[in-house]
Amino acid sequence: MTTTIHTEALTKTYDGHTVVDGLDLDVKAGEVFGLLGPNGAGKTTTILMLLGLVEPTSGEMEVLGLDPRRRPLDVKGKVGFLPDAVGFYDNLTGRQNLRFTARLNGVADAETHIGGLLEQVGLTEAADQLAGEYSRGMKQRLGLADALVKSPLILMLDEPTTAIDPEGVATMLDLIRRLAAEEDVTILLSSHLLQQVQAVCDRVAIFVRGRVVVSGAPHELAADKKGTTRVEFRFDTDDETARGRLEKSATVDEVTHGRVPGSWVATLEVGFLPDTVSSLVSDGARITGIHRVDEDLDAIYRRYFESAESETAI
Repeated sequence: MTTTIHTEALTKTYDGHTVVDGLDLDVKAGEVFGLLGPNGAGKTTTILMLLGLVEPTSGEMEVLGLDPRRRPLDVKGKVGFLPDAVGFYDNLTGRQNLRFTARLNGVADAETHIGGLLEQVGLTEAADQLAGEYSRGMKQRLGLADALVKSPLILMLDEPTTAIDPEGVATMLDLIRRLAAEEDVTILLSSHLLQQVQAVCDRVAIFVRGRVVVSGAPHELAADKKGTTRVEFRFDTDDETARGRLEKSATVDEVTHGRVPGSWVATLEVGFLPDTVSSLVSDGARITGIHRVDEDLDAIYRRYFESAESETAI
């Protein structure tokens, strides 16, 4: 899979304070990649460097094979950006604001394109309403349409759901999912909202004090630092026999009750699931179901955040 965003040891320092610290990042074409961390962790600065709007102190970066420091206009021509606080001309309608952006970007057949974008983000009925009358959620959706006017290959979204009501959040997340699935757009999403990142992102990088402490798919991050994972087994047998068979397996560290009667959750070393299943079957177990029990992203984040904070304090 093609890499669309690549950084090596990317660093930004302001007045002796390191905001982004040695960032190594690879984002693949067509994926939704989340930058997850609290406010002030360095997420927005990272996006601004990738857009060529902030000069890094050191390190390397490429966006679609281009260096944003040397070719910022070319990068901006291929990347759509939705900032945290999107701004529009309040005395223009939503449609007129998009027309203005289309003219700036030399978009051909702009009216047809704009009509499609307004429909895509659910603003057709409000298209000719003044932007100054839009709610925060409507402005964010208009901002997404605005970022898509130039038909970008990459979308960078900085806290796109901040201060939006729950219905607006659901709409925005659905739009992000559909863009990635149907438009083949690579999406870099910055957020401090764990559940929302987990809902849409293929992979996540967790930021702590300007550093990425871990990255990967949420299910990969669910394996703890000892290299273990949790798997739920369901058996066609009585509870005590099933538990006994699991506890006898050399690859199993711990066994606890599962979420439904007749199921047990075993803690295994990563990579040992096939051996465990083989051992159980050889022992006469009749397994009716197997699935991994992942931590949610909230638990993963807390685990890595607390670990990184304790290391920083030493």
